[in-house]
Amino acid sequence: MYRQLSALLTLFALSFDTAYAGEQQYEPLSASVAALMHRSVTDTASPRFAFDDEMDAAVWLADMSTRLRKYIPDEAERHEFLVTVHYEATRAGLDPQLVLAVVHVESAFRRYAISKAGAQGYMQVMPFWVKLIGNQDSHNLFDSRTNLRYGCVILRHYLDIEQGNLFRALGRYNGSLGKARYPNLVRRKWHGKWAYASEEASLRPVSGQPSRKPSRRHEF
Repeated sequence: MYRQLSALLTLFALSFDTAYAGEQQYEPLSASVAALMHRSVTDTASPRFAFDDEMDAAVWLADMSTRLRKYIPDEAERHEFLVTVHYEATRAGLDPQLVLAVVHVESAFRRYAISKAGAQGYMQVMPFWVKLIGNQDSHNLFDSRTNLRYGCVILRHYLDIEQGNLFRALGRYNGSLGKARYPNLVRRKWHGKWAYASEEASLRPVSGQPSRKPSRRHEF
């Protein structure tokens, strides 16, 4: 048992050699913003692609799956993860490639990653968000879909606060507002490892999602 626990702790420690997890800071929300975010994270619609063409969806999935294989070896798990990322990102008006970059930098695609500050899961969501906008009885931040939904909703919230300035929004997300290291890491992953030129042309809004479209006006 001791050896198993030691190995598990070592695995968690190693995760931060390739991840740059941060700490979202608690800030009071207005009642209207809290209500909107609550509706977003408690929506029970099933994840699905937001492509107009099934072939576009298949090509995107195959391409991203190949890139992701070293991080999530199981094909079924990888497929479910990518469909969920695409759905939650598009629903929140974010580029799915940006969300993949955030997950890469935050947790290196480790579902059970925990930061020193207590941030949890793929997108390193701080637990206070569940109390603030979610359901403490049913929302588990180690559940992949729950974590990705919270992360996308939170990043969208920070983008709205910063009027589309992605540099500052990412700083808020990571708890390092004003510092360049984290936003620049995400940008490099976004336009490097996870770049996908035809993505924007293939997207359409998902029924029931907030009325936002992936934006390219983000500033760095």
